[in-house]
Amino acid sequence: MPKVRKMLNDWNAPYIQSIVKVMETQSKKTLIQWVVDYAEEYLLPLWQKYYPLDPRPQNSLKAARNWMTGKCKLPEAKKIILECHAAARESESNTVAQTSARAIGQSASTIHSAKHAIGLVLYGALAIAYDKIGIAASWEELEKCAAKECELMLQALQLIAVKNEPNPAKLDWNC
Repeated sequence: MPKVRKMLNDWNAPYIQSIVKVMETQSKKTLIQWVVDYAEEYLLPLWQKYYPLDPRPQNSLKAARNWMTGKCKLPEAKKIILECHAAARESESNTVAQTSARAIGQSASTIHSAKHAIGLVLYGALAIAYDKIGIAASWEELEKCAAKECELMLQALQLIAVKNEPNPAKLDWNC
C-alpha cells in the first residue's frame, strides 16, 4: 500500500495557485464564509460518516459562524476549534475522517488568521479524494481527483468573490 499523505504538498501546482490568486483578492470575511460553507457541505459529512456521535468538527464550524455574527468572542471560539483539531489527532486510524477534520479545523481557524483558509484546499481536497477513490490509490490518481475538487472549490470561491474588493486579506504564505 502506498504511503498515506496527510495533505496536498505541491504549493506550485496550478490547481492550488489558481485558488491562491483569488484568495489574495478577497477579504477575510469572504474567505471565512467560503471555507466554512464548503467545509460544512462537503467535509463535515465525511467526518460524520465515521464519527456520527462526535460533534467537535460541527461545533467548530458553528463557533466560526457565531464569531462572524458577533455571538461569541475569539477566545471562546478558539477553544471550540481546538477541540476539532483534537478530534483530528484522535482519528489517526481513519485517513478520510482525519483529513476531513483537519480541513474543518483549519477552515474554522480562518477566523483567527485568513491564511488558514488554505487548509480547506490542502487537506479538504485530499480528504474528498481519499473518500472517492480510496487510500490505496496511487498518489497520481489521488492528486488528479483532488485537483478536480480544487476546481470545485475555486468555483465556490468565485461565486462569492467580491469584485475589486477594497480590503483584501493580508496573506503572508511563508512558503
